[in-house]
Amino acid sequence: MFKALLKAAFTSVRFYGTVVVLLLTGAGVLYLMDTFVMPQYTKYNEGVTVPDVTKISLQDAQAQLASYGLRSEVLDRRANAAYPADYIIDQSPSPLQIVKPNRKIYLTVNTAERPKAVVPNLINMSLRNAEMQLQNGGFQLGSITYESSRFRNTILNQSEAPGDTLAKGSVIHLIVSDGLGQRKVPVPELIGLKLTEAQQQIRRAGFRVGEIRFEPTQDVTPNTVIEFSPREEELTEGQTIVLVVSERFDAIEVIEAAAVGADSTVQSGPGVPGQNQPQN
Repeated sequence: MFKALLKAAFTSVRFYGTVVVLLLTGAGVLYLMDTFVMPQYTKYNEGVTVPDVTKISLQDAQAQLASYGLRSEVLDRRANAAYPADYIIDQSPSPLQIVKPNRKIYLTVNTAERPKAVVPNLINMSLRNAEMQLQNGGFQLGSITYESSRFRNTILNQSEAPGDTLAKGSVIHLIVSDGLGQRKVPVPELIGLKLTEAQQQIRRAGFRVGEIRFEPTQDVTPNTVIEFSPREEELTEGQTIVLVVSERFDAIEVIEAAAVGADSTVQSGPGVPGQNQPQN
């Protein structure tokens, strides 16, 4: 019964006519959407060249953008001595870009009053961290003066007191440790110590461990300090001490022995003792 109905439907002229009408109607709707409706909605093939509204007043910039069919919004206000108050410093999108009609242009406006920020406490920070704190707060790093102190590149003082409120862009000068103390310190006896123990002794005395040089030594246990410099009874706090440390000597002996063996093999030849001679 069902198969008979399907057969009758597929062999009916009316059925094929209905299908054709539906296909044509769908194609017509798609054509109308693509040709008229969607272009109107998306403004396809329409574009506006963004004008340059920097270096003019906010009021003039808004009026000029509106005349181009564009909207505007103040995104940020910054202080810039090169511009009068309420003048445009920057814009996004930038001038000469092609955008859709009614696109919003974001403006950065110069403010008459410089925004303020709280001065951070930089004392005892490393110089690198202090620079980042100043940048994040909107301040500028001024001069850097070095004074004697044990911990190198540590902030000892700052020109503006922490917690004060200053205009962004203000300059803050820093006093930084040079890593050298103000007093002489006895140098510990390092010769004969293991490397790790010598490093601990150097740091405990207030010095810094410098270059570590390794020297092959036959009669000294490896990783033992055999020399250091400068060899002084006293040094200024924070100075660097260079260590000379013993290393295995047998590694060099093995290499040399292998080289001698290789040379002997190369030199062997007819008539040389030790080489097998062909038997008659």
